Amino acid sequence: MTDTHADSPAWFKRSLAVQPVDHTIEVQGTPIHYLQWGDDKAKAGLIFVHGNGAHAHWWSFIAPFFLDHYRAIAIDLAGAGDSGNCQAYSPEGFAAQIMAVAQAADFGADTIIVGHSFGGYITLKAGLLYHQRLGGIVLVDSAVRPPDFQWERDPRSSPIKPKRIYPDYASALARFRLMPPQSCENQYILDYIGAHSLKQVADGWTWKFDDSMFSKFEFGSAQHEDLAALKCRVGVIYGEDSYLFTQDIADFMFKVLDESVPFAAIPEAQHHLFLDQPLAFVSALRTLLAEWRHSKPDRHVG
Repeated sequence: MTDTHADSPAWFKRSLAVQPVDHTIEVQGTPIHYLQWGDDKAKAGLIFVHGNGAHAHWWSFIAPFFLDHYRAIAIDLAGAGDSGNCQAYSPEGFAAQIMAVAQAADFGADTIIVGHSFGGYITLKAGLLYHQRLGGIVLVDSAVRPPDFQWERDPRSSPIKPKRIYPDYASALARFRLMPPQSCENQYILDYIGAHSLKQVADGWTWKFDDSMFSKFEFGSAQHEDLAALKCRVGVIYGEDSYLFTQDIADFMFKVLDESVPFAAIPEAQHHLFLDQPLAFVSALRTLLAEWRHSKPDRHVG
């Protein structure tokens, strides 16, 4: 397996050349794997949280852009990547994993968590439960829907299809798809994250994620209630063309929060916005974090 596509741009190769250190800790009996960039304890901590069915390496080409000001971590939540599986899953359990990783890395109370999609749901829960240990959270195309939202399907049903076993690595990698589906012209990124999504098993190759997770998932309080109760800084970045994050949802979240909360829409970006528009995403997140470094919160936090 190679880490860079032959046709990948220079920025992508430079970013992957900044190698993280692999760590694994045990949290509530489950091995939790994470990648860490940088060890300067004078710098604040920045934790990246992947979405459903994804893994820490989705952030491997993003995290190095932030090392001037931060130490960075990308976590494999339980049931994903190179972490272990759980007998039961919950938002509170995932949030505890993030904070255990922060403690293991000696991150301070200025730590910021950045969560994409389902990872934003977990990040929101961490912000609610551990606000005194955080400098803020950033929700990345992670929609908090109004209580009267009309779902096309049962929101508690599993979005994960049962895994297949493929006879060889090449045929498995050829089946890699983004979920939810979207186009992405950056094939070099898809090749990279796809390669890190696979593991070898007795009969061939299969995906790393736990396809039974949602059958063992304990849903907690309503997200809009958690959002309204937040006591730490929060920022929102979303794809302007994301069908999961509509303008109506952005307007609802803006109303639940307040006008001091930054909302950044990435043009030409869909749900997996840092895959199809990676540099625009980096620019938006850098700008948000720079503003936070040089200002005090306007909204009530504490």
